[in-house]
Amino acid sequence: MATSLLRSRSSSSSSSSSRLASPGYRRTGSRGRGVGPPRRVARARRRRRGLRRARPRRVGRPREGVPVLRQVPLASDQALALYVPASFFPSAARRFRLFFLSRCSPAAAAHLLSLSSSAAAANRFLFPIFSEFCLAHLPDELRKFRSLMDSADLTRPHTWFPFARAMRRRIVYHCGPTNSGKTYNALQRFMEARNGVYCSPLRLLAMEVFDKVNALGVYCSLHTGQEKKNVPFANHVACTIEMVSTDELYEVAVVDEVQMMADPTRGYAWTRALLGLKADEIHLCGDPSVLKIVRKICKDTGDELEVNRYDRFKPLVVEAKTLLGDLKNVRSGDCIVAFSRKEIFEVKLAIEKFTKHKCCVIYGALPPETRRQQANLFNDQDNEYDVLVASDAVGMGLNLNIRRVVFYTLSKYNGDKMVLVPASQVKQIAGRAGRRGSIYPDGLVTTFLLDDLEYLIQCLQQPFQEVTKVGLFPFFEQVELFAGQFANLTFCELLDKFRDNCRLDGSYFLCHHESVKKVANMLEKVQGLSLEDRFNFCFAPVNIRDPKAMYHLLRFASHYSQNRPVSIAMGMPKHSARNDAELLDLETKHQVLSMYLWLSHHFKEDNFPYVEKAETMATNIADLLGRRPRAEEVADDHEENDHEEVKPVAKDGYERPRSLMKVFQTKRQDQPGQNHSPVNFVA
Repeated sequence: MATSLLRSRSSSSSSSSSRLASPGYRRTGSRGRGVGPPRRVARARRRRRGLRRARPRRVGRPREGVPVLRQVPLASDQALALYVPASFFPSAARRFRLFFLSRCSPAAAAHLLSLSSSAAAANRFLFPIFSEFCLAHLPDELRKFRSLMDSADLTRPHTWFPFARAMRRRIVYHCGPTNSGKTYNALQRFMEARNGVYCSPLRLLAMEVFDKVNALGVYCSLHTGQEKKNVPFANHVACTIEMVSTDELYEVAVVDEVQMMADPTRGYAWTRALLGLKADEIHLCGDPSVLKIVRKICKDTGDELEVNRYDRFKPLVVEAKTLLGDLKNVRSGDCIVAFSRKEIFEVKLAIEKFTKHKCCVIYGALPPETRRQQANLFNDQDNEYDVLVASDAVGMGLNLNIRRVVFYTLSKYNGDKMVLVPASQVKQIAGRAGRRGSIYPDGLVTTFLLDDLEYLIQCLQQPFQEVTKVGLFPFFEQVELFAGQFANLTFCELLDKFRDNCRLDGSYFLCHHESVKKVANMLEKVQGLSLEDRFNFCFAPVNIRDPKAMYHLLRFASHYSQNRPVSIAMGMPKHSARNDAELLDLETKHQVLSMYLWLSHHFKEDNFPYVEKAETMATNIADLLGRRPRAEEVADDHEENDHEEVKPVAKDGYERPRSLMKVFQTKRQDQPGQNHSPVNFVA
């Protein structure tokens, strides 16, 4: 049917003859001289008469605007089945367009015009013809790209783990919101087993489980990217998700925060754990968002799936009376959540200046040890630190005695622009209030600004958004196989080429690797690194926005490539931070030491001989970050520098955040004496 819609060559040639005989075309004799007047004279006559030369419409050619295989994602994805990658699809589509327009019958043209409003419908009509065209006219290109795409084939990832597929695994999905006991129940089974592994999203949470399990008499080791603590006679391991072994055999494995399979950057680690863990029982803990996709994966792997659902132990109550834009309304047990480091310290300084409260601080750039120290300080009822100011890092990994979560703002910078905080993240953070074992009977949540309250309620009322795809990233062996076909590409170019040519099932997406590419770009100037060396250096935990940290990574790679012992080359600070610049310097130094320790576990020990020194320095810096500067240190640095970021506004003494909630803003005003009844909501 596809070829019947196209005119034959004989039909095209006959139409060409008719065009030559039609008015407006000049016939030439055997000597090339025209029968009629010269072309220049005829053109001048028409110009004087105000006439234009008549051009007959070509028979069988559709009018402009006929949609011919527009490049929409559906067409590009379908083309992958023919071994036409996204990089080659535009070229193949252009060649097909020329072919099609030269042979299109009037019936096909009319039908395409009727589909012009829907590119997807037009592509469905044309794709069978496009397939025949590619097979007939582009065989060499398809053969080349087939070999290329076979080495970048990420379809059927469950077949990558044959030993796990040989087992009949039992998957138990503990499904529920925060503070519902799902992780607690999974850990009970973990401790009962002969041996097991706990997979954490954070070093901090792995350390917490390590301490808790050992305190209960179950020997447990700790494996993270930065440290390995092997406890004698231990059959249990607490590790970060990226460090879990798919070679060891376990009775029970616990994968925490499994909804992070959908994370655009780290999701591949959870997918790898679910597909590859060799465990009789795998306990998944998370919210319901990935339940459907987990069910589909279990169907592919042949594993048995059991779902246990949980509700919150304590109700989460939305407090309708906000802080009304005044930090003087902060109360003991509050956790003020801000989404930038600058705002966190502005809030901390304002609270301590205008109220009697003392604040602990938790944010992502702090070392895990410092965050634990700050959390313990806040949880201890026998000191003056009764308010916590934190970033979204408080959302997981810490047990805190929080009475009320207060969102200082519900917008944050995403690296490009200010956006609203996603509903799933709002629910995760809000759920930290009133956790099981807390001294407070109920969990309260509210906002700093009245404008933000309606969006908060809307987020908490939203059901969990269903995830349709989870993350994948190739193993080094797959990248190495692909690289064998491109001898002259840099590693950064190789990653781009892989992304353009990889094939994925409909249930998976390729995780972002912008940070990996940036590091790869920087390391191009380093000679003597193997492909595997570059792969490992690119995954080192480095803040790509910190020039000092990037410089040290480049230095580490340069020394390693020259087969020289990699030195730390960094002095130890003598005192805690007295101003913001010194605080940033301490954070950067700890991050560089953490990176050194990570590299020491991923390369030969001989190349990184100063591990003990790095561990000692990291511990000391973490201690300095959690310590207040002494009075004499502050005096030496002129005390006013501690407050250089605070911008007093009128009499309030702090700057109020700009809200993006104008879309949700209501006309309600808070009248004096108005009765604010709390809104009960169970997350």
